[in-house]
Amino acid sequence: MAPEIRRSLVQHSLLRRDPHAVLRRLLEHVPPGTRPDAPGKELEQRIADLLGKPAALFFPSGTMAQQTALRVHAERTGRRTFAAHPQCHLAVWEEEGYNAVHGLRHKQVGDHHGLITFDDLAEVREPLAALLLELPQRDIGGLLPTWEDLVAQTKWARDGGAAAHMDGARLWEAQTYYERPFAEIADLFDTVYVSLYKGLEGVRGAVLAGDQETIDAASVWRRRLGGATPDAWPPAVTALMGLDEVLPRMAEFRDHARAVAAAINADGYARTRPEVPQTPLFHIHLPASKDAVAAAAKRILEETGVELPQHPKASPDPTRCGIELTIGVASLEFTPQEVADLIRQLR
Repeated sequence: MAPEIRRSLVQHSLLRRDPHAVLRRLLEHVPPGTRPDAPGKELEQRIADLLGKPAALFFPSGTMAQQTALRVHAERTGRRTFAAHPQCHLAVWEEEGYNAVHGLRHKQVGDHHGLITFDDLAEVREPLAALLLELPQRDIGGLLPTWEDLVAQTKWARDGGAAAHMDGARLWEAQTYYERPFAEIADLFDTVYVSLYKGLEGVRGAVLAGDQETIDAASVWRRRLGGATPDAWPPAVTALMGLDEVLPRMAEFRDHARAVAAAINADGYARTRPEVPQTPLFHIHLPASKDAVAAAAKRILEETGVELPQHPKASPDPTRCGIELTIGVASLEFTPQEVADLIRQLR
């Protein structure tokens, strides 16, 4: 029998996704007589307006949304290669679907452990369909380029005839770093994908935004890939709830993340990357092996009901590993010192 989760520092914890609790909240937000297609249409329009784009389209997953965007850009340009970081989501988490399904090629740009630089882009010698930039770069600690770098890199793509595409799975969190309107950030990009279940804490789904012609083409590929699902109102409603209730709290989450990171670094057992988080997401580097940390997290859950990240990432040094922490609604229940004390137990 799985141990009971009573408190959690895991963003996608079963504690937050409890079906009974989600259904109760849905009832509060869906009045009698609501048409099944109404929440989805409202969601698409709200995100298009928020990002300053002419059109937006709901997808059942971010994986499908991003591959679709790149496919459309490839067909528009007649090019099959897109440039992106070696640790972008498409490379790490999607089984090379961009190639297996769409015949696209990923040109890796930049260092595995650092942000893409303009000098990295200058080394690209082949025509591109698109430049994909992930904001923030999750797998290197939630790092973000400066505004000046972001402007220069997206301009570089467009000047070369390529589209600029944003993996904005965590754009909601990244905005707290740039402190500019969402539409001003999105204006640098031809297409923008945003997640509905990460920062917004919905149940699933994604939205792709861009110009009307691109979104119309994307709608064809969404149907071809089986993503034009009817009755998609449950994820749409939970996303609308997130826009109303969670999105306004992103700066609060970022500030708490910084306080948590400061407590961890002051303790001295572990270190965070970055030292001062730029968003509510950051990494914690521990002086213990991956197996030891996983076993300790399991023990803490069994003994206390407190859920910590269960899947640490190995380091080139086998005596060290790292975990990812994202501060959201549930993790605000933990004081910074509580988190630092729990991290010290991961050994």
